[in-house]
Amino acid sequence: MSSLDAVLADIAACRACAGELAHEPRPVVRVSPQTRILICGQAPGRLVHETGLPFNDPSGNRLRGWMGVDRETFYANPAIGVAAMAFCFPGTNPKGGDYPPPTRCAKLWRTKLLDSLPKMELTLLVGWHAQAWALGPRSMENMTQTVRAWERYLPQFLPMPHPSWRNTSWLKKNPWFDAEVVPYLQDRVAKLLKA
Repeated sequence: MSSLDAVLADIAACRACAGELAHEPRPVVRVSPQTRILICGQAPGRLVHETGLPFNDPSGNRLRGWMGVDRETFYANPAIGVAAMAFCFPGTNPKGGDYPPPTRCAKLWRTKLLDSLPKMELTLLVGWHAQAWALGPRSMENMTQTVRAWERYLPQFLPMPHPSWRNTSWLKKNPWFDAEVVPYLQDRVAKLLKA
C-alpha cells in the first residue's frame, strides 16, 4: 500500500467529528498519485455528501467553466484532485449557507495528504477558509483582497472566490476576475493536463 493509499484509507475511516455533526460523517476526497491540480474548497455541500462526488452541484458547473474543462475531464483525469479544508459536510446553518469547515479536519489530515501528492503543481484556493489556511500571514485582510492579489501567490497557489450562486453579485462587482484570472486559469489547467 502506498503512502497515499494509507492516508486515504485513514481519512475514509475518520469519525473525529461524529459527535459534532447532525449526520454520519462521509469524508469526500478525490486525489491520485498523478494529481497535479488540487482544488481546495471549504467543505463538501449537501449534494456532495449524498453522492460522494465533489463539486457535484451547480457550483461545480461554474468551477469547471472557470477551469475550461468538461464534467468528464474533471472527474476522469487523475491530474485533477479535490480535497477541501474539511472532508465531511458540516451541515446547513439555519441562517443560510453551510457551516464553516471544522478546523480539526485540516489539523488531522491536511499535511499528511499534501505530503502524499508529490506531483502537485497548482492548488486552487477556493474561498476564504482555504486561502487563510494555505497562505497564513501572506493572505490579505479578506477574500476579495487576496483574490485581487492572485499573481503574488503563483505558481503554487491561485486564490479564487467560491463558485457558489451566493457569489454571483461578487462576480458582477469584480469583473476583473473573469477578465484576468479565468483566462490565466484556463491556460494553466490546459498546460498541466497536457504535460
